[in-house]
Amino acid sequence: MSNVVSQPRSVVRKFLARPQSEGLGATVRRSIGRFELKYFDPFLVLDEFSVSAPAGFPDHPHRGFETVTYMLQGAVTHEDFEGHKGTIEAGDLQWMTAGRGIVHSEMPSSHGTQIGLQLWINLSSKFKMMEPRYQEMSSKDILEASKDGVKVRVIAGEALGVTSPIYTTTPTMYLDFTIKPGSHVRQPIPLSWNAFVYVLEGEGRFGNSRSSSVSAHHIVLLGPGDGLEVWNKSSKSVRFVLIGGEPLGEPVVQYGPFVMNSQEEIDQTIEDYENCVNGFEKARQWKSESSTFLGY
Repeated sequence: MSNVVSQPRSVVRKFLARPQSEGLGATVRRSIGRFELKYFDPFLVLDEFSVSAPAGFPDHPHRGFETVTYMLQGAVTHEDFEGHKGTIEAGDLQWMTAGRGIVHSEMPSSHGTQIGLQLWINLSSKFKMMEPRYQEMSSKDILEASKDGVKVRVIAGEALGVTSPIYTTTPTMYLDFTIKPGSHVRQPIPLSWNAFVYVLEGEGRFGNSRSSSVSAHHIVLLGPGDGLEVWNKSSKSVRFVLIGGEPLGEPVVQYGPFVMNSQEEIDQTIEDYENCVNGFEKARQWKSESSTFLGY
């Protein structure tokens, strides 16, 4: 990807992600997947979650998309009905392709408050029934680059000459930027992709150096163009994720944790899950250790 940005993207919409309840006693700031923004092709949900034990996200299913969990603070333990179990801590990544079906739990595994981002990425019709898989990366293995007061963690895609090894079924970029006061970054984005920014800390100016600053917990939707320019004119560093993806342009029918292309496919998914067939066979006998321990 060239570093040249000839058509910078401007901000077309921004709003604050307000806290709401989700799971069992957890709080999320949902910026995509709520009434203001139901879907931003190919992105179904973006949550900044905050959870303390015994609250969490006990056993639940998924089909038809990917979930990307990026921890910012604390740790979360994941278990699924295939016997996969692991803990992701601050800075770690789990890229889960649910495909034809996963039943799993996500529960706090350390004291205090666990904070992270979870992104749901839609899969095209030809991949919705693929076999589930995981890509996991510890914080120390996520590639980073720094230049002129800008640091980026390259979770998916490419930035500052560094390319992530993560394979994205739906072509996606996911970059965690920290920009020091007085610094500026120019990041290319494929012209045909949708892209947005979610601010984690501090405040920055996006798209235009004279625009108003955008602060933490705000999502910024970007218009057309081949890249983004960001300025930090404040006295503190700004940290944000820049996420972009290739639109699928397909019908979306969602029923909670199931995302397909038609109501008939949703009806079939519900039937498959209730009868533990067609990808959900192991759900019949499975219960996570955390759910058993906590009596869910």
